[in-house]
Amino acid sequence: MVTQRRQAVSTVVFIDNYCQHYYSVFEDVRHFKSFKFLDLGMLSEMARKSLPEIAKMAGLKDNQTRHHFLRDALWDIRKLR
Repeated sequence: MVTQRRQAVSTVVFIDNYCQHYYSVFEDVRHFKSFKFLDLGMLSEMARKSLPEIAKMAGLKDNQTRHHFLRDALWDIRKLR
């Protein structure tokens, strides 16, 4: 039986298109979603680009998710590059 990973929520089209190239780097769709929101936050016009501010801008209730992503996600930097 082949299981298919669920898709991460959509953000902005150009962010989604850019990040889709990195989908296979992340084992967990939640980590991929955090990666997309970090990209979105870094390219936004926000004055403060902190993890809580990025979460607030994205309308996310839990601002610790991005922190856990950066601290715990298993990814291979060589694949990301």
